[in-house]
Amino acid sequence: MALLSLNNIEVVYDRVFLAVKGVSIEVPENGLVALLGANGAGKSTILKSISGLLKPERGEVTRGQVTFEGEDILALDPPERVRRGLVHVLEGRRVFEHLTPEENLLAATSMHADRRRVKSLVEEMFGLFPRLAERNRAKAGYLSGGEQQMLAIARALMTRPKLILLDEPSLGLAPFLVDEIFDTIRRINTESGTAVLLVEQNAVAALDVAQSAYLIEQGRIVMSGTAEVLKANPDIQQAYLGGGSNVDYHAVKHYRRRKRWLA
Repeated sequence: MALLSLNNIEVVYDRVFLAVKGVSIEVPENGLVALLGANGAGKSTILKSISGLLKPERGEVTRGQVTFEGEDILALDPPERVRRGLVHVLEGRRVFEHLTPEENLLAATSMHADRRRVKSLVEEMFGLFPRLAERNRAKAGYLSGGEQQMLAIARALMTRPKLILLDEPSLGLAPFLVDEIFDTIRRINTESGTAVLLVEQNAVAALDVAQSAYLIEQGRIVMSGTAEVLKANPDIQQAYLGGGSNVDYHAVKHYRRRKRWLA
């Protein structure tokens, strides 16, 4: 049984705009799954439908099921989903800029009554992200972009999740920091067994760490399979991995590629 399963979901904004159209996705226990696609394809909307954060943006799942550990969670509010073991790291990091790294971590521990347990978790996060320990006296707003991303992931891990949703963790980071972030994502998955659903435009980095992947275009899943299968696909190489000749698919052959994907 999959840890997370989306079954034919549709998402509508403002009761008018259909943003996600019949999407089905599975994340196995201890799995690391990538969701790839261009800007505006619907990747972040899918994550928000899982974490319950659509409502503030006037979005709604109007069809289908989202099940976590075999239970439909659509009726649960976001805090309850976190308590069940599902946590979402939003795009743009969203740290508490006026707090130190440790204070940011402590802000995510209201679900833990044991203070000794909280202290142990903080020490564990500083071990996973040594740079945060080094910068612990600084306000989070003064950390670099990479350090803030590390802090956002560490804060999510303080809830002891079974599944972590990561939205564009490499956004705006230097290449060497991207490598460090993705190495950490791999470690989180392999060492702690935490499942990961990774939304990422950097397809090269995502497919290097993921076990399987889905490709979304205009709100629909157009391809899925193991990371190796997607890497080997000539259309994926052309459009997302920088392979082949310099052809502008969006302007010239977009429809042909989409036709092959849907076939």
